[in-house]
Amino acid sequence: MSRYRDFHRRSIDDPETFWGTEAQRIHWETPFDTVLDRSNPPFSRWFTGGRTNLCHNAVDRHLVARAQQNALVYVSTETGIERRYTYAELYAEINRMAAVMRSLGVKRGDRVLLYLPMIPEAVFAMLACARLGAIHSVVFGGFAAPNLAARIDDAKPALIVTADAGARGGRVIDYTPLVDEALACARHQPPHVLLIDRQLAPERLNAHYLVAYEPLREQFFNAHVPCEWLESNEPSYVLYTSGTTGKPKGVQRDVGGYAVALAASMEYIFEGRAGDTMFTASDIGWVVGHSYIIYAPLIAGLTTIMYEGTPVRPDGGIWWRLVEQHGINLMFTAPTALRVLKKQDPKLMKAADLSSLRTLFLAGEPLDEPTSTWIADALGKPVVDNYWQTETGWPILAIQRGVDALPPKPGSPGVPVYGYNLSVRNENTGEPCTPGEKGVITLGYPLPPGCMTTVWGDDKRFVETYWSSVPGRQVYSTFDWGIRDEDGYFFILGRTDDVINVAGHRLGTREIEESIASHPNVAEVAVVGVADQLKGQVAMAFAVLKDPALAADAAGALKLEGEVMKRVDEQLGAVARPARVRFVTVLPKTRSGKLLRRAIQAVCEGRDPGDLTTMKGPAALQQVKDLVSAAAPSAS
Repeated sequence: MSRYRDFHRRSIDDPETFWGTEAQRIHWETPFDTVLDRSNPPFSRWFTGGRTNLCHNAVDRHLVARAQQNALVYVSTETGIERRYTYAELYAEINRMAAVMRSLGVKRGDRVLLYLPMIPEAVFAMLACARLGAIHSVVFGGFAAPNLAARIDDAKPALIVTADAGARGGRVIDYTPLVDEALACARHQPPHVLLIDRQLAPERLNAHYLVAYEPLREQFFNAHVPCEWLESNEPSYVLYTSGTTGKPKGVQRDVGGYAVALAASMEYIFEGRAGDTMFTASDIGWVVGHSYIIYAPLIAGLTTIMYEGTPVRPDGGIWWRLVEQHGINLMFTAPTALRVLKKQDPKLMKAADLSSLRTLFLAGEPLDEPTSTWIADALGKPVVDNYWQTETGWPILAIQRGVDALPPKPGSPGVPVYGYNLSVRNENTGEPCTPGEKGVITLGYPLPPGCMTTVWGDDKRFVETYWSSVPGRQVYSTFDWGIRDEDGYFFILGRTDDVINVAGHRLGTREIEESIASHPNVAEVAVVGVADQLKGQVAMAFAVLKDPALAADAAGALKLEGEVMKRVDEQLGAVARPARVRFVTVLPKTRSGKLLRRAIQAVCEGRDPGDLTTMKGPAALQQVKDLVSAAAPSAS
């Protein structure tokens, strides 16, 4: 472990020298003056004065050596379409998209909101924004209209890019009605919505703001749009993440630091080499998709696979056949997907030639030991877990096999990644915890390159949310509980706040509570995250009705549960739908009126709820226990 420890120590003790060397991995149009500007903590500025461009580093600079190598391979098992784009072809498509955006008034510093399914045009649009110096903000296609409206009002985009529809599990999801609904309730009104017509949705009258992409693409078919050279600390994109309040946080990322961090991670963590093929089974609406479907593999000169579909359609062997057909070397997914695949016929995996695959990477949620053991045994390849957040943009904890192939430990995502000064701290005192002692996982200042630079439009919220929650210490809180063992391996134990992790998707329980509370029959509600064997966690809701008689019998309760779930679907999207909505006459609270969410969660998971001396009336928690033990049939 000495090699890893020396490497990590250098990155913490002398970040200027360490990252100054790593910065040579990317192209700088103008060299930087200073590696790290620490003049305004907790803010940090990396590679100040240097000018670069993410699109140039991902595409243009590869044209000399690998113009004819596949850059992007698109596979949709929903539509049966497969497309391949060489670096030269990807370059041409990005230039067309950039010229189209420019013709619609998009310029440097403007925001462009992308509400798109997993289609090649989503990649073109993100990289075209980077080329123009515009700031992209991708909104996950599974989000409902109110989520979209909130992000439109916060980002104030000059343009929205969408498609007629997405497809998942054989079902077509119309996008344009959701955009219509979002714009109807958003205060900010972008002048244009660029529509990519996949011919999936039924015909409808075009709104006045819709602009068809295909005719403009033809118009600008031979366009060449020069790169805007951006100062390293200018924003590259804003990606919204759920918070503990209803308002989502816009995580702002820089340009230079992000490019350097991703380039280094491809060698040190993912062991990716130019010419390799990488399949990251995520969505461009999430940070994993940003970093490891698009930017990192392309910056490093790899071929990246973009997949539209599920792991079990047409059958549970589709991903393994993709490995064989495309010679995939590196694969990256979430434990939830593996738990789904574990239930499939084992012959499907054995039928595929997986000899090209070197390593499987996992992130998004804690990896349980049974799943880890199953996949490692079934594949006979290294399985590398890693832990990180939307906010950091790349892994915080991992076995960095490109530095030192340390042995994995079941249940642990590994050891601190270079650049991250990790510590576990007591939530009440801020003091470092001893090995084996539970505390909050924190990061010291400065955060390494590639991490969020601030909350979009709200520096104060950045400081107050992330840097002010640990008493007496200006450290970044991950809001995750964890422990460190004697060997320096970390274990993640769950959230300290009200954010839950459903199949790798972060959801704010307060957002779900607000949605349920908007139902006219609901007086009060508590939502908690409950451990689930398949999804990691699911949301469980307990609601107090204005008229308890509405749920007096099983049929009435089931009908009302269905109504509440439908409301959440409409307001937040199916991704936020609770697994169950159960009706109680009173919620467990302290004498001061604080909801005992942790006690509710413990009861749902069959654990001891702990110290309840401050609870007002034990009957409330007993109701929860009775409902959980009864395990009534689901409305969904």
